[in-house]
Amino acid sequence: MGENSTDFDQTSTEDLRERATELARKRWDVRFFWQLLRMIPAAEAAAGNEEGSRASIAQASGFLYEALSAESDPKVHEALRPVYIEYLREHGHEEDAGGGQGAHEGGTGGPGPYPPND
Repeated sequence: MGENSTDFDQTSTEDLRERATELARKRWDVRFFWQLLRMIPAAEAAAGNEEGSRASIAQASGFLYEALSAESDPKVHEALRPVYIEYLREHGHEEDAGGGQGAHEGGTGGPGPYPPND
């Protein structure tokens, strides 16, 4: 904990990533992981990998969609309902209220509503 910036300057990026993600796991720090997920596409683009940037967005949204789909407790789904409604209202998708498969861009029935951006 008492490491200063000089100590971190001498640490490899791989080691920093491992240490930070391990600490976040131990702390159950979802915000840290969410921050990483949000930053990956920009990091890909900054590295000159535009295709990777788009792929990262698809992977992140797919991961979140799978996590939500794996939840089997209907009470959890109902508790998240206001989040879905707020997102759809904020982003002009009221016409999707009847929804169903394919209501989002691409029409494949894949990853749907996402948590709102901060």
